[in-house]
Amino acid sequence: MMVYQKTLRNSISCTGVGVHSGDIINMTLKPAAAGSGIVFRRTDVAPEIADIPARFDTVSELIMCTTIENDSQVKVATIEHLMAAFSGCNIDNAIVELDGSEVPVMDGSSAPFVFLIECADIVEQKLPRRYIKVLKEVEVRDGSAVAVLSPGDNVSISFEIDFDNQRIGKQNCSFNLRNGTFKNELSRARTFGFVSELEQLKKMGLAKGGSLENAVVLSGDEILNEEGLRYDDEFVRHKALDAVGDLYLAGAPIVGQFQGYRSGHALNNKLLHAFLKDEDAWCYTLEAPVRVSNVGGAHWPSQQAAAPITA
Repeated sequence: MMVYQKTLRNSISCTGVGVHSGDIINMTLKPAAAGSGIVFRRTDVAPEIADIPARFDTVSELIMCTTIENDSQVKVATIEHLMAAFSGCNIDNAIVELDGSEVPVMDGSSAPFVFLIECADIVEQKLPRRYIKVLKEVEVRDGSAVAVLSPGDNVSISFEIDFDNQRIGKQNCSFNLRNGTFKNELSRARTFGFVSELEQLKKMGLAKGGSLENAVVLSGDEILNEEGLRYDDEFVRHKALDAVGDLYLAGAPIVGQFQGYRSGHALNNKLLHAFLKDEDAWCYTLEAPVRVSNVGGAHWPSQQAAAPITA
């Protein structure tokens, strides 16, 4: 089954705070030509150095978020939630204009970006969509954290987390990312963090814009957000959301199964580098995944509980 590339029909804008910089940032999502991919454009720098392609090999920093950078050292941080929305809405080509160095965090999830994309409307283009098909399993590790890509007929994701924090504990989820699954099951899951780590993060120049408006915040085992959680397992769903955004930096949807255990932005990117470097592990295809089946959960060896960290 041939599927064609998609972009936005219209431009659409929003304003929000950068969760790490604390800056107020204006962002506009714009249509882009077929085959051009996702490009971030800084409007506050000279035009000749403003563009940064959203690719795994332009990633420069992975501390608490995913940051991309061009050859002129122009950066855009915290792109993962927007990239996840592009992936979930099947957007292949778009220009993201920003007057600052960070994507607005909005409510800490991908749902506001999905809303913007749907309001802008989606239009089909004349160039066929290209997929990356997993041909053999590739695995990377960092201590007890694991990330794996393995062959499969669908674009699917399984994730497991294991926190010492009793309110989070051990959670897992598995999803086949078709037929609105991302929007319905993952897009509203918010990033999360701990009050006990806030001061240290600010000393590192991070989380300056973090608040109860854009994150689930825990003090010990207590959730401070008055409205509580959006899903019982919102924590693991957000980690899966992050992985969807990080994996879309491959430049095309990956047909296969991703499994993550305690994986984060750094390990997700390490997996993409290992996977795409191995020419026997993948190939391009124009054939869209058509089979829909239940996604089995990931099975990991027993691991020690992870120390609490901020999402």
